[in-house]
Amino acid sequence: MELDDLRARERDVRERVVEAADRVDRDPGEVELLPVTKGHPPGVLRTVAAAGFERVGENRVGQAEDKFSKVGRLGLSWHMVGHLQRNKARRAIQLFDELESLDSLRLARKLNRELEKADGGDFDVLIQVNASGEDSKSGFAATSPRSDALLDQVRTVCSFPRLQVRGLMTMAPLTDDEEVLRTTFRRTRRAFERLGDEVEGFHARTLSMGMSNDYEIAVEEGATRLRLGTALLGPRQR
Repeated sequence: MELDDLRARERDVRERVVEAADRVDRDPGEVELLPVTKGHPPGVLRTVAAAGFERVGENRVGQAEDKFSKVGRLGLSWHMVGHLQRNKARRAIQLFDELESLDSLRLARKLNRELEKADGGDFDVLIQVNASGEDSKSGFAATSPRSDALLDQVRTVCSFPRLQVRGLMTMAPLTDDEEVLRTTFRRTRRAFERLGDEVEGFHARTLSMGMSNDYEIAVEEGATRLRLGTALLGPRQR
């Protein structure tokens, strides 16, 4: 992918973000774009870095390791945005700067244990919540943001000394039903706000929600980070 192509797509996305933010009286400067390079060759990372992005998202440990071995870190902060298997936790903390998909207490315990073994400092995470109620989605249940169950679980995650909890991430259903999307995003935002108010150690800094098919609605509902693949990088090449 050429640098000019990425910059043109970025301009289009940012214009849409501004329009969406204006509709709800938000500052568009609060919204960050995270290019997700899943399915794209390693060279795309050089283009992403040349375009001035500071972060990049990858879905799988193995694919990220392969790309890193070929192009290096490129001054980018590497974020894992896909499901992390517990048996790959050690490799993940060696490669990534942040995990946006911490989806269970078992994974939190495993990460904390591996971080303590490595004695390499703390690790930033976002807690993944399932706000749609879909069985196919991973994450802590957040279909009822007023429920104390989520607070108790997040308190446990925040008690692990090596994990720095920076916010929440969610994935909305793949649908054109705007009300379903809004409901998912609103539940996540309300949970984010309540956790920030009531859970010590929960740093309500990042609300990662919205992808290429629904990011404008996510902006209207409070997202601060958009995880964008096709909208920024074009169709996957493999």
